[in-house]
Amino acid sequence: MSDLEHRSVKRENQKQLLNKFIDPPINFLIKHNFTPNTLSFIGFLFSLGASFLIAINFIYKFFWFAWIVPFLMFWAGGFDVFDGEVARRTGKITKSGAFLDSNLDRASDAIMIFGLIYGGFINFFYGYIIMFLVLMISYIRAKAESEGLDMKGVGFMERAERLIILMVALVIETWIYHFSKYITGTHWIVLNPFITSIPVTWFFLFFIIGYSILLLITIIQRLVFTFKSLNKVDAQKE
Repeated sequence: MSDLEHRSVKRENQKQLLNKFIDPPINFLIKHNFTPNTLSFIGFLFSLGASFLIAINFIYKFFWFAWIVPFLMFWAGGFDVFDGEVARRTGKITKSGAFLDSNLDRASDAIMIFGLIYGGFINFFYGYIIMFLVLMISYIRAKAESEGLDMKGVGFMERAERLIILMVALVIETWIYHFSKYITGTHWIVLNPFITSIPVTWFFLFFIIGYSILLLITIIQRLVFTFKSLNKVDAQKE
């Protein structure tokens, strides 16, 4: 299967899955005259709230309310979908709206990483690495699309996947942290000066390393795709 066919299949599967869940909220938002820009700001506020709770170690301190963090992350991702879908269905797709949405997405990515740093899940150096990888993924897409390429579906760790994987990881981290104490009488935590100065479980230690590797793989996927596509464009001009 070619890259183009693979991306088409990926996008079609995503579209079919999304349509099963988003039609009711999308219809509600359209009926009540929510604009795409308003939805973009609401999604950003959800990201801001989740990042703040991560920063204060909410999942460690309040087990029975730890669900609030993935709940906020879920809706941050949800509104990231809603704004674009409402824009398409109401014919309100604008360059200014796309520009606003893109910048709010980058700001959301940044504050989420800051939350992980301040909360002690990762240190500043490792946070810088993840920030660099995430921004490079976005920059490569923006630059490639400015050259006329379609980058939708290119790379494993697109923004939705990044958010979902991190959300699931924090849920697992919460359960391991609290239930390890219940089962064995002690938290299964580790201090690693290369990752963080505050205890996290062994799970999160390995997760954040794997997460970074997946980000790097996505950068490579997008670079390879872009170079191949631009080479084809150059060859056609000769």
